[in-house]
Amino acid sequence: MASKETERAELHKTIWRIANDLRGSVDGWDFKSYVLGMLFYRFISESLAAYLNEYEWEAGNTDFEYAGLGRAEAEQARAEVVNEKGYFILPEDLFTNVRAKGRHDENLNETLSRVFTNIEASAIGTSSEDDFKGLFDDLDVNSSKLGSTVKKRNEKLVKLLDAVGELNLGHARNTIDAFGDAYEYLMGMYAANAGKSGGEYYTPQEVSELLARITVVDKTEVNKVYDPACGSGSLLLKFDKVLGHDKVRKGYFGQEINLTTYNLCRINMFLHDIGHEKFDIAHGDTLTEPMHWDDEPFEAIVSNPPYSIKWEGDANPLEHALITVPHLSNQRFTSLSLKPEYEERLDMRFVFYYCFVLDAWCRNNTTISSFASVDMAGFKRFRFPLPPMEVQAEIVSILDKFKALEATLEAELAARRGQYAYYRDSLLSFDDRERESGGPL
Repeated sequence: MASKETERAELHKTIWRIANDLRGSVDGWDFKSYVLGMLFYRFISESLAAYLNEYEWEAGNTDFEYAGLGRAEAEQARAEVVNEKGYFILPEDLFTNVRAKGRHDENLNETLSRVFTNIEASAIGTSSEDDFKGLFDDLDVNSSKLGSTVKKRNEKLVKLLDAVGELNLGHARNTIDAFGDAYEYLMGMYAANAGKSGGEYYTPQEVSELLARITVVDKTEVNKVYDPACGSGSLLLKFDKVLGHDKVRKGYFGQEINLTTYNLCRINMFLHDIGHEKFDIAHGDTLTEPMHWDDEPFEAIVSNPPYSIKWEGDANPLEHALITVPHLSNQRFTSLSLKPEYEERLDMRFVFYYCFVLDAWCRNNTTISSFASVDMAGFKRFRFPLPPMEVQAEIVSILDKFKALEATLEAELAARRGQYAYYRDSLLSFDDRERESGGPL
């Protein structure tokens, strides 16, 4: 065990040294997408080749090597492979083959760009389309960050391919944990070196594991796991480690507002052997546009949200109210906004709560003809009150506390209602004889 941990520590040091040596003058935070993206490219290439090789070897074709197959022959298996793996890579586009020719490819940047485009395109029209769409967007092989000329960029790309290819990670089919562990380690190091900004996309592994273990106390498996601010997915994936592979029966769900981090999360899922059919990661603001709110209830919900991010702007609380408040969930109200002159005079949480008053007004001023319609002339005259900011803050504080108590009280109220119904029915039920012998009231 000690030897294994020593090897792991040495591998980590090697990975970080290579990542730093490669970036040169490029900011480490910006360069992370290149190292992590190329690691992912190697993983899916080796995973696909290993899958196809194993299939042929079991069928008795022991000399088969997918990497050496011709394009025409490989194309025959495209549909079946995409159905099973979620994507397809031609032999000539595999990491190992592109790397082998890279040093002599004067258009290496164009080659890689084409390869990445083709990998994403292979999933179009299938159930895995959303899981692969835009995955390589942050790996911009034509960026000036890699060099001021095409030649310099290609020199950097050759070094990147070689460095990632030389990492002793074994074969993806057999040592999936090595790829996932390397990816998690790199993200952690990038986050630590980036300081405050890094914390927005990565939760330290120790914290993630603690939260996961607390969430699943006395459970051996769960139906689904959800993180509404999932970052790069490290917290979601801890459930795979804590419970065991396949113990999250229906998969991993999350939403992330940052596009780069959203891509990192999807890549992280693949690198931890979570099939495309077992995760659903959405891109967007969970507060204003929740993607999973109407899904089957989640048995485990956990999150380390960006507490430092303020709920600012004129749209967020109003858009959130459109989701929350029934009579505002109408397409005619999707452009509610706050005039600039009122931005400093209204607490946005107060605006959110007052939307419930507006909802009541809409409910009482709706006419039904061929469809429900709100009196728009009256709606335009509706006015929000403007109490002093300290009064608004006090109102918000009180209502927030009531909202927090709501879940606890709901269970208590349900129990009381059950007791009331029981005693009501017992006290008010009489047989016919008792009814006839009753005296006057």
